[in-house]
Parts: sequence; structure tokens; C-alpha cells
Amino acid sequence: MKIEIKHRFTLAVIFSTEATSVKDAVVIAANEGADLSRADLSGADLSGADLSGADLSGADLSGADLSGADLSGA
Repeated sequence: MKIEIKHRFTLAVIFSTEATSVKDAVVIAANEGADLSRADLSGADLSGADLSGADLSGADLSGADLSGADLSGA
């Protein structure tokens, strides 16, 4: 399914991909070097995701499940 990651303030699409979950879409975005700063990831299940090196500055992670996620360098 097509998943869009949106800017937390403008709601503009900052990344779009075919994935089975938001977690997979975020990992794909991070691996492709997409700018995820100020992304709306609120409530997302990101448990166990490898987000090392991802730019998550200013991202809305409220209510997100980050248990076991690798955020080194993020």
C-alpha cells in the first residue's frame, strides 16, 4: 500500500513509498537518506526499527512506540 509521511506542521508529503506498514516506510525513508525532520510520526509503531543516522530533529514522536528501535546517530 502507498504510505505517505507528512510534515508535522504543513502536512505536505515529505516521503511516499509502497510499504506494508508505517514502520517499513520510515525505515525505507531513513535508508534512502530522506529528510524526516519535522515528520509527523505520532502514534507510529517504530518498535525494533533501525533508524540509525536518520534526521528526526523536530519530528513529532508523541505516542510512538520506539521500544527496541536503534536511534544511534539519529
